[in-house]
Amino acid sequence: MAAVVLEQLNKIYPNSSHAIIDLDLDIIDGEFLVLVGPSGCGKSTALRMIAGLEDISSGVLRIGDRVVNDLAPKDRDIAMVFQNYALYPHMTVAQNIAFALKLAGRPKAEINERVQHAAQTLQLEPWLDRKPGQLSGGQRQRVAMGRAIVRDPAVFLMDEPLSNLDAKLRVQMRAVVARLQRDLKTTTVYVTHDQVEAMTMGDRVAVLRDGRLLQVDAPETLYERPADLFVAAFIGSPAMNLLDVGLEQNGDQLEAVLNAGRLIVPPAVLAARPGLLAYAGGRVVVGIRPEHLHDPAIGSDHGPARIRGVVELRESLGAVIDLHLRVHAKPAVTTETRQAAGDIELLERQAQVGESVVVATVDSRSKARVGETVELVVDTERAHFFDPETGQAIWD
Repeated sequence: MAAVVLEQLNKIYPNSSHAIIDLDLDIIDGEFLVLVGPSGCGKSTALRMIAGLEDISSGVLRIGDRVVNDLAPKDRDIAMVFQNYALYPHMTVAQNIAFALKLAGRPKAEINERVQHAAQTLQLEPWLDRKPGQLSGGQRQRVAMGRAIVRDPAVFLMDEPLSNLDAKLRVQMRAVVARLQRDLKTTTVYVTHDQVEAMTMGDRVAVLRDGRLLQVDAPETLYERPADLFVAAFIGSPAMNLLDVGLEQNGDQLEAVLNAGRLIVPPAVLAARPGLLAYAGGRVVVGIRPEHLHDPAIGSDHGPARIRGVVELRESLGAVIDLHLRVHAKPAVTTETRQAAGDIELLERQAQVGESVVVATVDSRSKARVGETVELVVDTERAHFFDPETGQAIWD
């Protein structure tokens, strides 16, 4: 095992495209670190730089005690798992797993022992004599991982290894990969565009945007304390509701003013975010996660902070329901929310008319139906606040 340290790493292509910008990242020995972000953010480029498949324009890369900037991939003591499996179709499962060891000239007895151990770890023993074409997608991906772990590398590098699997298999394989890393305790850098995958697998998650590292933290911290609007919008499913609001001081309290009503900023929130006082009389972006909106008709939650809207869509997910409400409140339109939005034109159109679609994840017992006007309770103690110009979270 080994730590991986990236110091001021840059990648500039001949066309002057700056793919990775001053990337500083300390990956702890034995840690499972996930690189996540939208397409083109630089996460795969960063992984390939660690692997030695991309040259480093400037900066220092260390694996363990060695600076590896100029070392060939084979000399870095890493093993890589790709999304396309990269198996040899004419070889059996056992031969695929053993291939790197044979190239390295390891004794036959050692090869057999390592292959058996890898097959047992990944539950591949019944298929050792089969060829890749006879296996399912999940089995082929486990063979690819077996070929990596059999080498006993210092670092695993995984580039979207589950993206070619169907939804059910992805969930199953997430558990397999996480358990494998936990058992082997091998430092792992895992790239994905799927933030649910990132949040459920990583010890820490590093969020990248346009080649820059925005935040690296435990999944719980990313969820509870996003550093900026982009992280807030990207992390969470369904995404955080982000509204453009006025902030007014009313006596000794602050109120967020929406066209749809007023939300009093609780004393606990103001104590945690004293910087909000400087925004009184101006505008901020308020973030409300869907799960922090509640149907007051269910249970005993009858808090004073309410938001009213017309139900446009009701998505039943079993234990919970996602209600899509059209509310009279302006959506936040910033550089960050534009990039996170699926439909930029829709976002801008909503801003022009001062309406937003707010998503609420409520108990399945909710009687709210499409076309009805409903009022939901806002858990304002869990609300987030951001500077609309810089996009940074407002705290001190």
